Amino acid sequence: MNIEEINHLAKLSGLELNPEQTKQISKELENILSLVDELQSVDTSGVEPLFHPIAVIEALQQALRPDEATEGNNRMSNMLSAPAVHEGLFLVPKVIE
Repeated sequence: MNIEEINHLAKLSGLELNPEQTKQISKELENILSLVDELQSVDTSGVEPLFHPIAVIEALQQALRPDEATEGNNRMSNMLSAPAVHEGLFLVPKVIE
């Protein structure tokens, strides 16, 4: 990554970096990206992906429940406790300007 890209990312992140910090981050990101390149160069063909790391030790079965609605539509009773509603919607104060 070059300095311009790091400054752009810092601006998007709302960070203020001095030139020394930018150089340090550049070195660290280059190290991370080189590690990613090294990991991607490993031949993983024929390796079965694991859904969980413990699956190597013992067989795991994920407990799943049926995807069923367990409660009915209680919109009207839920709206009774709201401080302000309009046409079936909760009214809330504006928090972002």
